[in-house]
This record gives sequence, C-alpha cells and structure tokens, in this order.
Amino acid sequence: MKGKKQQNKNGFFEKFASKVTKATGSTAAFLSAFLVVIAWAVSGPIFNYSETWQLVINTGTTIITFLMVFLIQKAQNKDSLAIQLKLNELVASNQESSNSLVDIESMTEEEMIIIQKYYHKLSELAKKEKSIKSSHSIDEAQDLHDRKHKKAKPN
Repeated sequence: MKGKKQQNKNGFFEKFASKVTKATGSTAAFLSAFLVVIAWAVSGPIFNYSETWQLVINTGTTIITFLMVFLIQKAQNKDSLAIQLKLNELVASNQESSNSLVDIESMTEEEMIIIQKYYHKLSELAKKEKSIKSSHSIDEAQDLHDRKHKKAKPN
C-alpha cells in the first residue's frame, strides 16, 4: 500500500513538473515576466526607489529561480534518460554496433576517454579514405586501411 501512495505522489509531481516546465518555457511566460519587471521598474518613482521596492523584485526572482532550478533539473533528467534509452535501442538493434556502448553512461570518465580515443582513431582512419561511407568500426576501418596499403606496396 505504501508503494502505491509513493507512486501516485511521484506521478503527480512528474505531471506537475512537466506542465510547469512547458508553461515556463513558453512565449507567454516570458512576456509575463517581462511585463512584471517593467511594472516593477515603472513603479520605482512611486515608491521612491525604496529598499522595500528593491526587496520585492529580489525576493520574488530569488524564490522563482530557486524553485525553477529543481524543475528544470527534473525535466533534464527525464529527457536525458529518454535519449539514453533511444540511443541504447539503436545501438542494441544494430548488429554492427558494439554492445559495450549500451550502458556507457555507467562507465567512469577514464573508461569513456578510452572509448573516445578509439573513435578518434576511427575518425583519423576515415579521413584517409575518399568516401565517408567506407567503414563503420575501428576493426573494419583498420582492415580496409591495411588492405589498401598492402595493395599499394610492391612485393
């Protein structure tokens, strides 16, 4: 029973965060915020540019910024997960792809740098070829490169 309540709370927050993120990223939200700032600036002479007048905008923007940081992070986490899952599906479904990339986000930075070097080498080999479609993997690129050099060298 406790798990069901937690799931409902998470589902509610998920929907709420999604709607607020979409709404705050809209033109209407920007125009509303812009008009609030203009109204605040225009009201400055009415309040003699008092500390209270300044405190209103400072407090309001600080609170909104504080809350939006968490909503934006929630939205980015969800989007990032969705992209990772889509890419994992593409990698896993391609027979030519290396399945070691499916869970790359779990690797350490050092492991990712090793893989980055691997793809840099592939890029360097591809630059030597005349066609960008000539290879799909390091092994294939290296084999193709080696075969071409063997043909070019006289026995």
